[in-house]
Amino acid sequence: MSTTVTAVGLVGAAAPVTRMVRAYFAPVNRAAGAPTVFDAAQSGGFALSAPPAPWVDLGWCTKFARKSETKIGALTTGAPAVVQSQVVTQVEATVQLEFESWGKLQLALAAGSQQMNLLQTATGAAANGSGGTAAQAVPLAAGSGSTATSLNVGAAAVAQFQVGQLVSVDEDYVAQVGFVGSGVSAAYVSSPASVGGDINYIRRVSLNVGRVVSIANGALQLGAPLLAGAPPSGMQVSSLLGFVDREGGGFFQEWSGLFVMDGEQGDRVIYHYPRLQAMQGSAEVAEPLAGPLEKVKLAGAFRALPVKDYNDGEMVLCFRSYLPGAMRAV
Repeated sequence: MSTTVTAVGLVGAAAPVTRMVRAYFAPVNRAAGAPTVFDAAQSGGFALSAPPAPWVDLGWCTKFARKSETKIGALTTGAPAVVQSQVVTQVEATVQLEFESWGKLQLALAAGSQQMNLLQTATGAAANGSGGTAAQAVPLAAGSGSTATSLNVGAAAVAQFQVGQLVSVDEDYVAQVGFVGSGVSAAYVSSPASVGGDINYIRRVSLNVGRVVSIANGALQLGAPLLAGAPPSGMQVSSLLGFVDREGGGFFQEWSGLFVMDGEQGDRVIYHYPRLQAMQGSAEVAEPLAGPLEKVKLAGAFRALPVKDYNDGEMVLCFRSYLPGAMRAV
């Protein structure tokens, strides 16, 4: 391969020079075991600020480190033993990174277990570490025409909300068993008794959250689309104060990950992990700033799980794509 300038204006190949990594999230259908697949041949050149649906921008991340733990063994014959061929004995890969921003998705992915919403509590509710009994939720108006960014709760109910408030939008818990949460599987319920039959449990763990930026005509306008898209009229809205995760718990968040390195010379490196699960509990890293100030970043560590590549039937963990810059020698 040439590394020098060639004829007819072709530029020699060079190693990518990048600044930071941009991370993106897409849901995995846990019940069906189906991840979100990214096709670099179709969508590899997308603008970093506008990923193709259903990918969601997680922002910049630092300390991005991939580690291959795949093991290869030698097959030998004879005495003395002579290596005749090789065989893959174990396929494993991990990813570590630090998120530069804190948001519901970043917190949930780095938490290692359920990541809960601190729902507004009912008057007189007993204190509880992940939030006490929630106040009554507000139903969406029947046939309301709510959208992913507009929640029609009606003129009377809208007075219960204010601009700047956080809300969780999801269905009631009515004895469902299995994965719960609209848009993203946020938890696994083994039995109604395990969650105390709490009608607000799904809204407590849901990733279908948003911030109210304006209120008009009986509708709450959100600052960004809900992950699950337009909510059906059967869903309800709960106010929340923030988010909480716990050290412990048996649920593993799983997501499809996409990590993009944009080269300064027009090239791009894309790492696509169709299935990632957290491999540690919630953790932070403090980065010193000026004086006594520190920037606290979310630290995440993830283990890749396998998918089948239907081009050849191989079971793989990651797809690394390289898009060369214009007129680069290959």
